[in-house]
Amino acid sequence: MQIPLVDLKRQYHSLKAEILSSISQTLDGMQLFLGKNVQAFEVDFARYCTTEYAIAVGSGTEALQLALLASDIGSGDEVLTVANTFIATAEAISLVGARPVFVDIDPNTYTIDTNQIEHKITPHARAIIPVHLYGHPANMGPILAIAGIYRLKVIEDACQAHGAEFQGHRTGSLGDAGCFSFYFTKNLGAYGEAGMIVTSNPDIAKKCRMLRDHGSSLKYHHQYIGINGRIDEIQAAILRVKLPHLEDWNQQRRSIAQAYNAGLPPQYIKPKEAPWAKHVYHLYVIRTTERDRLKAFLESKGIASAAHYPIPIHLQEAYRSHKNADTFLPITEKVTGEVLSLPMYPELSTEEVGYICDCIREFADSNLKVAGKI
Repeated sequence: MQIPLVDLKRQYHSLKAEILSSISQTLDGMQLFLGKNVQAFEVDFARYCTTEYAIAVGSGTEALQLALLASDIGSGDEVLTVANTFIATAEAISLVGARPVFVDIDPNTYTIDTNQIEHKITPHARAIIPVHLYGHPANMGPILAIAGIYRLKVIEDACQAHGAEFQGHRTGSLGDAGCFSFYFTKNLGAYGEAGMIVTSNPDIAKKCRMLRDHGSSLKYHHQYIGINGRIDEIQAAILRVKLPHLEDWNQQRRSIAQAYNAGLPPQYIKPKEAPWAKHVYHLYVIRTTERDRLKAFLESKGIASAAHYPIPIHLQEAYRSHKNADTFLPITEKVTGEVLSLPMYPELSTEEVGYICDCIREFADSNLKVAGKI
C-alpha cells in the first residue's frame, strides 16, 4: 500500500467539473485580478470567519506582512512570536523592518506559552503574533489580556487553522487581524499561492486593500509604498468552489484524528486538544525520540511522513543575528527534534489509517522486543 502525506488528486477529482467550469467562466470574462470572484470570495470568507472584512492577497506571507504594515509596525519595533513555525511568520516581521522576539511554546499545544509572554515584553514591543499551529488555536484569552495591558496589536497567524476555534470563536476573528494561507496543502487550498487578511477594524481593512495594490485606491494615485499583493481571479474562483466544503472536510479530519488516537500505541505522544479549543488537524503530529528511525520504517512500508519543522527559526542561519542571550527555548528545541507528521487529508480511508497504525504498532513492538520488554 502506498499512502502519500497529502493526496490532492482525490479532492480535485471530486470537484473537477465544478472547478473547471468556474475557471472557464473566469477566462471567458478575462477580468483576471480583483474582479467578481475575488470580491465574492472576500465576502464569503469574512462571513465564514465572522469578521467584517476580508482582503485577499497573494500568499499567507503577504497577509502577515501587510497586516503588520497596516498596524503601523515597522523599524525599531519588536513583535513577539514563536520559533516553532514556518519561517514566513518571522520573515514577515523582518520584511517590515521590525524584530521578531521568540517565546517558547506550550508542550501540549505547541503554541505560544502564555506564561512566558510578559517576560519578553520590552518598551519596543508593539505586537504579538500567536501561531495557531497544526490546526490547534493558541490560548487567546491570556494573549488578548496581556495585549490589552501593554497596548500591543494581536495579529493571528491562522495559516494552518482554517475553521479552528477558541471558546467557540473562529481563529482570525479574535485579534486585530487574522492571516490565512491558501497554499495548496492547507485545509482550504488554492491550486497555487493565495492568502487572506480578515479583520473587523475598518482602518486596517482599508489600508490593507491599498497596500496590496501598490498603496493605491485610485489608479496612478499612491498614498503608501505598497506591494503587488493581488490574488488572481482564477485562484479566487477555485477557492469559492471549495469553501462550502470546508466544514465537512474539517470534520473528516477530526474523525481521522480520533481513529489515529485510538489506533496508535501508547509509546508515542499524540496531539492534545485543549478544552477551550476546536482542532482542525491541518497536520496530525506525533512525538517520539525515535523520529528518524520511525520515519524510515514507514517509508519502507510505503507510508509518507514529514517533520514540521525540524530546525526552529532561532537556529536558522538567516536568524543567527537575531539570537540574543535570552533566546532560550528548551521546549521548542526538544519538540522540533521529535515531531513527525502522519498522512492527513479528508479523503484518507479507514483502511489506510488502520494500515498506518498497524505499521507503527509493528515498529513499537520490534523496539520492545529488542529492549527485552516483550
